Amino acid sequence: MERSEAQGTDGYRVRVMSRAELDLAVDWARLEGWNPGLHDAGAFHAVDPAGFLVGLLDGQPVASLSVVRYPENFGFLGFYIVRPEARGRGYGWRLWQEGLRHLEGCTVGLDGVVAQQDNYRKSGFTLSHRNIRFGGSLPDDEMSGTALVDARTVPFDRLTALDAELFPAPRPGFLANWIALPGATALAAVKDGAVAGFGVIRPCHSGFKIGPLYAADGGIARDLVLALGRAAGAGPVFLDVPEPNAAGVRLAEELGLTPQFETARMYLGPAPATDPGRLFGVTSFELG
Repeated sequence: MERSEAQGTDGYRVRVMSRAELDLAVDWARLEGWNPGLHDAGAFHAVDPAGFLVGLLDGQPVASLSVVRYPENFGFLGFYIVRPEARGRGYGWRLWQEGLRHLEGCTVGLDGVVAQQDNYRKSGFTLSHRNIRFGGSLPDDEMSGTALVDARTVPFDRLTALDAELFPAPRPGFLANWIALPGATALAAVKDGAVAGFGVIRPCHSGFKIGPLYAADGGIARDLVLALGRAAGAGPVFLDVPEPNAAGVRLAEELGLTPQFETARMYLGPAPATDPGRLFGVTSFELG
């Protein structure tokens, strides 16, 4: 049987999701309280259409998993959801095993919720660091004067070069889609002709989420957050800060944002080397 489909004897089977089924998985993520973006699915699916799996029981979707393969042998796992009525019957585990087969030969990252972290350790994942989701209303503070421009006017190779420095694999196709999401604003900080910061804010089921947020220092990050929040309009803003970036945690607290929940960034295989000091906000907990 092809890897794209695994059939059980109990009416349960695993196959690659359709694009419409990914919309369903995003809605399950909303019900789990993960607050996905309103238009995330299209940008996600384009990265690796074979990297989204669904578990079907008697033909009905009951479980989801994303196992997206990036270049350079890096993969990211997310959307691991089993519907409440189907839990405790091994369906998630079978989906999980099929998903890891799609990522054979890759270092695999994930952002795991607290309840699942022990299970991930049993599969060989090790902790890298915590991410903390901060949220709330931004203050109407003055900015410090960082020169900010629409990121879509910056030569695209400069954005992809910065992203490749701070994400474990090149992902130009994803980034092109991400900065063009409906309702999104993408800003870049330009200093001495170089891109010193970059951030995207997008509408979510509740408020708006900033990610990624890259900056050479806390002052640039602060100006990006304030400008992105103003561009988005009224509503709470959420930022997923890697805990090793102490300046990022401090910035969120100084802006009056409060912790909502945490995840653990874990890796199966050697952890990639990135610069935590410039990563102020994770792009997404689903695709890294």
